[in-house]
Amino acid sequence: MTLHPQAVAALEEWSRGPKVTDPGFGPEDIEAKRAEARALAADEAREPVERAEDLDVDGVPCRVYVPEAGTEAGTEAGTDAGTDPSRLLVFLHGGGFVFGDLETHDGQSRRLANRTGSTVLTVGYRRPPEHRFPAAPDDVDTVLRWVGAHGSGLGLDPRRVVAVGDSAGGNLALVAALRNRGVLAACVLVYPFVDSAMAGASYAADDGGLTRGEAAWYWVQYARDADDLADPDLTPIRSDRLGTLPVTLLQIAEHDVLADEDAELARLIASAGGEVQVTTYPGMIHGFWRHPELFDAAEDALAEVARFVATHV
Repeated sequence: MTLHPQAVAALEEWSRGPKVTDPGFGPEDIEAKRAEARALAADEAREPVERAEDLDVDGVPCRVYVPEAGTEAGTEAGTDAGTDPSRLLVFLHGGGFVFGDLETHDGQSRRLANRTGSTVLTVGYRRPPEHRFPAAPDDVDTVLRWVGAHGSGLGLDPRRVVAVGDSAGGNLALVAALRNRGVLAACVLVYPFVDSAMAGASYAADDGGLTRGEAAWYWVQYARDADDLADPDLTPIRSDRLGTLPVTLLQIAEHDVLADEDAELARLIASAGGEVQVTTYPGMIHGFWRHPELFDAAEDALAEVARFVATHV
């Protein structure tokens, strides 16, 4: 399918901003782009939730969102599960590992809580280049251990924990499931960033919302050295443990440069004996999931997440 008209419009809007393709993109530029992203997020409409609270989770900054019961947004999810705050979604935000934080993904965290009727814990993991691999997955491990130790006292069911991540956050959600076998009830991967070799033919695309040059830059920031790039905890598509994953939902954007590696990931999970549900969103590009103001498919994808969670968790 050709690009959806909404994708064409979004690419035109996004082309006005700076591109992260220059290997000399330095610390001051990174901080400026982070500040720009936070400023843009501050202008987004934010849905009400029952409660949003910042937490220090054994040194990892997090924000917990309790869904608003009986909201119209919850009805849009298309599920009869209703609101169940004892179910926890551990949300790992995207941003190429380098960008994104609790503020940039506050709006999506709220939507995720309300659409799924679940409590959401968004993780402010350490980011490169200040903190390179394995700082981020180590932080996620810390959060999961904390949930296991303290979740029951907060009204959460430690048996009903789902890792959810978009883009680089999808990488972290997948790695969390692989490193913490048996801890998660399910996993939701939204166009995950999983192959540092960038071997997929879809990397030739120039209309996907993410370019090959940008992806390469992100991997360079994340890894400490060439050995890290071969580590399955950084490049999880190389893992020999994919068959140990909990039931997994994988959402692919058709025109994303990551589309082929994501399809290959799904094939590998299935061939290893894992249960994986795959949906490709036609005409969509990288980044669509977080922008319902630009893409109707963003709400469709959230509704699918809600149905998946209600069915399996």
